[in-house]
Amino acid sequence: MTDARFEDGREAPIALVAFDAEDLKVLASLSQDAVFPATEMQWDRAAGRFALLLNRFRWEEGPARAVSPERVQSVLAFDTVTAVATNGVDRSDKETVLSLLTISFEETEAPSGHILLTLAGDGAIRLTVEAIEATLKDVTKPYVAPSKQTPNHPD
Repeated sequence: MTDARFEDGREAPIALVAFDAEDLKVLASLSQDAVFPATEMQWDRAAGRFALLLNRFRWEEGPARAVSPERVQSVLAFDTVTAVATNGVDRSDKETVLSLLTISFEETEAPSGHILLTLAGDGAIRLTVEAIEATLKDVTKPYVAPSKQTPNHPD
């Protein structure tokens, strides 16, 4: 048996799955303030999969985030998607950077419904789904947030 090393204490990348509205709230809290270019949204109609490559703020850092705010690239993916609609999103502008505020679910006929991704600036993405089946997975190592600041939401 060996002693624990300092490196063993570091946080592992997030890899979470959501199968109901409560699980989705966890993904929403970890994805809040994620930013992504409009070009990093993809819908594979045949596979029923909608995915985003996000630059996610690491809210799970707790108090350390005020000292050294970090982001990490993550894939947020939704399966069983039958339709995608956007409002206030110009997908043709390759320079557009979107900011994810929250994710919510509106049930229509159980377990089907709409997953709503609310964006800053009155934008939104609505996914029609057969059921909630979402994943959030970090795909890079954390990096210092370019702004070097924690996102702020004044009252």
